[in-house]
Amino acid sequence: MTSTPPAAPAQTAGSLWRHGGFLKLWSGETLSQFGAQLSHLALPVLAVTILQATEWEVGMLNAVGTAAFLLIGLPAGAWIDRMLKRRVMIAADIVRAVALAVLPLTWYFGEIEIWHLYAVGAVLGVATVFFDVAYQSYVPILVKPTQISDANGKLESTAQIARIGGPAVGGVLLAVVAPPVVLIATSVTYVASFLFLSRIRDEEVRADPKERMPLHREIAEGVAFVWQHPLLRRITAATAASNLFGVIAMTMVPLLILRELALSPAVMGLIFSVGAAGGLLGAVATPRIAARVGEGTIIPVALALGGAFTLLMPLAAAVPVLAVPMLIVAEFGFSFSVLVYNISQVSFRQRVCPARLLGRMNASIRCVVWGVMPIGALVAGGLGTVIGVVPTMWIGAVGSILATGFVAFSPLAGMRRLPEN
Repeated sequence: MTSTPPAAPAQTAGSLWRHGGFLKLWSGETLSQFGAQLSHLALPVLAVTILQATEWEVGMLNAVGTAAFLLIGLPAGAWIDRMLKRRVMIAADIVRAVALAVLPLTWYFGEIEIWHLYAVGAVLGVATVFFDVAYQSYVPILVKPTQISDANGKLESTAQIARIGGPAVGGVLLAVVAPPVVLIATSVTYVASFLFLSRIRDEEVRADPKERMPLHREIAEGVAFVWQHPLLRRITAATAASNLFGVIAMTMVPLLILRELALSPAVMGLIFSVGAAGGLLGAVATPRIAARVGEGTIIPVALALGGAFTLLMPLAAAVPVLAVPMLIVAEFGFSFSVLVYNISQVSFRQRVCPARLLGRMNASIRCVVWGVMPIGALVAGGLGTVIGVVPTMWIGAVGSILATGFVAFSPLAGMRRLPEN
């Protein structure tokens, strides 16, 4: 059974700078990314400094934020393929704005507890599942096929600018106000994203209800497409393994900085902010790097580099006098590598997938590659409690390098140009 593909969006020019719909999407996504960076900094600082969270509780906080990808990721993709994707993103922004506003209120009235952070994190996770799957599936609908890679590069460039500015601003704010107050700014950015998205005019057509299959068959169709494509299968396995071990290492980073090294939240914000500049460089440089190294080869190379830079994080604990510059270099190199990897493999996924399967393809992959993240966070919390923060980070860093094997020993290595199907 086939579905009628969505109508092609109206295009007035080849340049995305003159594509009004994309510019609104770009603006809204940039603002929400900026706010997300504030919350990613403020939530663990709130947990560690105000609620005195343990290693296990920090692991739990990280886990609930990504558990939705594991629990509802697959049906979300099928549901999104049945809906208008821009409306899904708008609804997700509203939910995230309201959920984040709860924490400053509970803190103000002196009632905030760790379970409030878990609850809000879970709601944010569900909303983010729907937003992210709809977002990645909406780009190929909004722009021409030849503009997809350029669109992803622009979106990732400003996402990295947000990752640079967000922690820096967050670090300054945390030096003068309490973490719950910083979360108010995040809520405002989601409202701004909603306003931009609501002004986009596109020609997306809702899938014909008569052509729907039962939900379980639609889910199976998306999973089968990923599994039966040899390169997508390899990329999904590598990304999942890398995320699993990466989360084991990264979950411990706030504890490493704030407790093991006794640095301030402002310094943590500085490390994340300066380090994120590597992601901006990666987003801008990916097309040239891929052209020089090869569209396929760059995927295992970038993943291996990301794992290598992760090793510097636990190593920094051994030389406290050099800890800050080492963590900055680690964050810079890791961000650079991740962005090169993500832009390359996401653009390939969007290129090879039929339009009617975009939501289910993205959801199937995200269910696996993000679904392992709460598992990694819980493992990190358990290991951190038993063997300590730094040994746990070593396990995560070494595992991240080993994850490269799925793509390093595959046809991707040495491939100059990725196939179109």
